[in-house]
Amino acid sequence: MNHTSPDGAPALSGQDFFLQLRGLRFHYVSWGQAGAPIVICLHGLRSYARTFEPLALTLADKFNVIALDLRGRGQTDWDPDGNYYIDEYVADLEHFVEALGLPHFHLLGHSLGGIIAYVYSQRHAKRLQSLIIEDSGPNASQRSAGASRINAELRNTPAAFLDWPTAKAFWRSIRPNVTEGAIESRVANSLRQTDAGVSRIHDQAGIANCRLNPTRPDPDLWPCVKALSCPTLLLRGGNSDYLSRETLDEIVALNPAIDAREIPGAGHYIHDDQPDLFIAAVKPFLVGLAR
Repeated sequence: MNHTSPDGAPALSGQDFFLQLRGLRFHYVSWGQAGAPIVICLHGLRSYARTFEPLALTLADKFNVIALDLRGRGQTDWDPDGNYYIDEYVADLEHFVEALGLPHFHLLGHSLGGIIAYVYSQRHAKRLQSLIIEDSGPNASQRSAGASRINAELRNTPAAFLDWPTAKAFWRSIRPNVTEGAIESRVANSLRQTDAGVSRIHDQAGIANCRLNPTRPDPDLWPCVKALSCPTLLLRGGNSDYLSRETLDEIVALNPAIDAREIPGAGHYIHDDQPDLFIAAVKPFLVGLAR
């Protein structure tokens, strides 16, 4: 596998890599030491790899944390054909794992990343040492209040902002409960200065079109939940509008081996709303498995 150094200024933490997968140039960030147990992190619908930076920094002494910019996000290429569907993301992950030559690893996914992780887990159960799902589950992306909220955001988010303070104020208005550090991270990692103002790095139009006008159905995650056999930690934000408490209970009833927990004071964005509590749940789970 050929890595190339990143374009632009060096990151504050982690090491940036690029590789070609399925005709697109993908970007990912790696924290920790080579040879340590690997944790792959998959972000949400309009997020980016470094959203997991606080978690990665706390794990870097024991794990090699790898966070991927999904297609159309961060420093990864946009799909010229606008294919932002689950089967494409899963295929990207499959090729990514093969390119890195990973026989076994831990997998963590938030929201969209969680859906990708569920589907991957059913296809490649023997590769997974554990699965961590952050506020994601069956039907949540279609029938929840959170899904309706996200769809409204996709319709109403500007393509560009007048300046950086305006962009930051917008993100604060739609993410009132996340930490200030999370807002600063989102502004720094998902926007750039252009002639049109401060514009989004991700393919807003393409992602929105696949979400709002889909031509492919979302996968049924219930068979994935039932089939889970690796150690699995499922986290729900106590105030989440996306993964309901009822769905969480149904998941545990279907597969009692899943370790399901609620994080108080958090909504759908647990790692941004309550980063310390998120880390306090994830780190002991992973460290316990690595002993």
